[in-house]
Amino acid sequence: MIDLILTLGAQEQVEAVTNASRHEEVLRWRHGDTFAALKEVADSSPSFETVIAADPDLVFAGWNYGFRESTGLTPEALAQYDIASYILSESCRSGEDGERGIMDPWDALRTDVWNIGALTGRDGDAAQVVADLNERIAALQAAPAPEIPVDALLFDSFTSTVTTSGRFGGPQAIIEAAGAHNIVSDLDDTWTQVSWERITSSEPDVIFFVDYPPQTVEQKVAELKANPATRDLEAVRQNRFVNLPYVMWTSGPMNIDAAEILRRALERYELAPESTITPAVDISTLGLAGNPWISD
Repeated sequence: MIDLILTLGAQEQVEAVTNASRHEEVLRWRHGDTFAALKEVADSSPSFETVIAADPDLVFAGWNYGFRESTGLTPEALAQYDIASYILSESCRSGEDGERGIMDPWDALRTDVWNIGALTGRDGDAAQVVADLNERIAALQAAPAPEIPVDALLFDSFTSTVTTSGRFGGPQAIIEAAGAHNIVSDLDDTWTQVSWERITSSEPDVIFFVDYPPQTVEQKVAELKANPATRDLEAVRQNRFVNLPYVMWTSGPMNIDAAEILRRALERYELAPESTITPAVDISTLGLAGNPWISD
């Protein structure tokens, strides 16, 4: 959400941000001094009191991205203080059990770009962002498709289950645009948990990691190689791993950058034909472990 605001050039209208320092390296890499000038009032999900103290006109957040009944920070509670809310489209609830997502992930991103652009008076910038997004999606869709379908697992973190993302999450759009198939695209949710058995039975050809603390990519790879449920998977035995920052996976402008990077990774792993796709950003400068262009 911070990336979206800064991409639109609306930084001067930001009174405060939260949970930014956790992703400081990526956001500084992308936005430089513009990001550095933002005032962070909480280094994790904000409390209701923190938001009230900042005295904003509007709060841009999402369910489980700031808004939570457990903390009392909800759009309904803020409305009692005449504070408006904008809910991230990807996080909009669709079911009684807390399932999230009500539209195609690319449409969710476009919706937020247009709406936040209108709310901040940056309609022209929003039009440019959407036009660039549409052009790059079209280029990916025109790239030659893999002769054999590629099954991909989005691996966020693990406990007794694995956190991944279903058909309404940003990763679904990214993986599909890159030319692969999300093995949990049948789940009508965004970020969710699945069993280790579900992963084993799906036999992914490649595994995409979310670089997100506290688990490192090295810990995730070690678990996959040690766990009897996954150690014999082709993707694990062949070390077909790609690790990208959290900011690239959650709904926002960098989703298209992630899709281009994953397409090139599939080509390097010889899972997709060579194409003319060239990522617009060079993620290797961040020095993330678990990427084929860094380990070469």
